[in-house]
Amino acid sequence: MRRFLWIMLIFLSLTLLAQKTSVRIAVMRYRGGGNWYVNPTALPNLIKFCNQNLGTNIDPEPGTVDPGSPEIFGYAMVHITGNGNILFSEQEAENLRNYLISGGFLEISDSYGLDKYIRREMKKVFPDKEFVELPPGHPIFHQKYDFPQGLPKIHRHDGKRPQGFGIFYNGRLVVFYDYECDLGDGWCDPQVYNDSPHLHELALKMGANIISYIFTNP
Repeated sequence: MRRFLWIMLIFLSLTLLAQKTSVRIAVMRYRGGGNWYVNPTALPNLIKFCNQNLGTNIDPEPGTVDPGSPEIFGYAMVHITGNGNILFSEQEAENLRNYLISGGFLEISDSYGLDKYIRREMKKVFPDKEFVELPPGHPIFHQKYDFPQGLPKIHRHDGKRPQGFGIFYNGRLVVFYDYECDLGDGWCDPQVYNDSPHLHELALKMGANIISYIFTNP
């Protein structure tokens, strides 16, 4: 019996070593009425682009995770998007904070109309932190793809300049928020928003920079 158990343990160990592990990213399913589900093709397209151009090994099937779920700790990045209200409970805000300070990363893409709600809710997550604008020289804009002017403009929205905001914890960037840019929409299949090939590629390249930055700045 003991010999059989040892054989099984060796077999399982070899099986695990032979498997090619991959990391996962997810979209956040939040409460409040906002359409968190607005861009179903965004993350699959970003993952495919990164795996092909960065040599990453991201699971091609993105997850869907609630902010208060323990499953959030299994994702390297969680993406928030939408047009309307978003609401975190006290437990959800605490869980999201714990995820971020323990090594997680949150990417927020305002799909037009999210700004006032996400700023309010992130104060629940980090009451003592503020969004700060990242300068064009920040490393997140200069990974494999170079964006010397900072965040690219993908969609018009109110015609304002695009801004990349961050929240830092102990010197580490834990939240990246693209405002007046709409990376999430730009990652979608081009026909969804009638994006030109150029804009679609710009959005994917900036998204790839975010992924690269996460993987090289754990």
